[in-house]
Amino acid sequence: QVSCFKLNGCASPLHCLGLQCYGVFLQILTAGWDELECHRVFNFLWELSNLARKVQTVVSSKPGSARRLELRIRLFCRGVLLSPGSRRSDSAFWLTRILKPWPMVNQARLLYIIFGPVSSRDGHVVWQKMIEGPTDETSLKGLADAIKLLYGTEAREWTADDVISLVDELSVVPQEWLMENNARLLLLSGNSICFTFMASKAVNGRAVELARLMVFMVLVCEKDLYCMDWAVKMMQKVCKVFSTPWERNNFLQCLENSFARMLMDMLQAVLAGERDEEDSSFLNLFHLMNAQATFHKEILYLAMGSTSSTS
Repeated sequence: QVSCFKLNGCASPLHCLGLQCYGVFLQILTAGWDELECHRVFNFLWELSNLARKVQTVVSSKPGSARRLELRIRLFCRGVLLSPGSRRSDSAFWLTRILKPWPMVNQARLLYIIFGPVSSRDGHVVWQKMIEGPTDETSLKGLADAIKLLYGTEAREWTADDVISLVDELSVVPQEWLMENNARLLLLSGNSICFTFMASKAVNGRAVELARLMVFMVLVCEKDLYCMDWAVKMMQKVCKVFSTPWERNNFLQCLENSFARMLMDMLQAVLAGERDEEDSSFLNLFHLMNAQATFHKEILYLAMGSTSSTS
């Protein structure tokens, strides 16, 4: 009967501790229970809060058209079912229960609602964040942590292919993301999922798309101050996936073509005088030129090192 515990009962959900208290209580209560018992608890809460109908409404509506409902679903899932401080295995179980009943396209939408960026003013989900311009780590951390959780050993019901498909689907929610934001999400998701995602593209013959993604990963490494040696090693691992020397050389050619095309596009934007308050077109060109130089420097170090060690 407590209004906070109802999905749409609290008058001020952003400033209410009711759901968080409920989450801690549930976490303590179900500690050590087996999965079948926890599944029954989830089904009870799912029906009690009428979550199925409410989730169906938000995943089938235009993003942002039911902002209050999106917010309440987010707060309920994060506060009650995915209570902060929960063990990874518990979080993986509850997140799986939330996502698995839905088709992949709806899973991606729901994942964005629960873990995507929100407005600091009213807490509503910011749907255009990944489309309008490059974003920061803070906006992507929640999504990356969720992906890592589903890819980890704790989430037994998810295969690597499931997670890759989910990441692919996520990158077009609500429309196609900027490639830089895709690259940043993969970097934050960790080496394993990053390599698996890229290897999948290599195996499926998507060399041009893979090369462009690799360039943006190099750019993110430069912007976010990651070690460029990581990008070179990732490229090496991906090259080993190709089954023939021709495929590998074609990918490397596509990589250099992508660098050249992006540099020309950015230079054209600078020369055309497309400037804003932050002079982002010039900054982007500056970052990409630095990124390319550092990336190729690491490759030269590697090449010269292996040459001297064999001579």
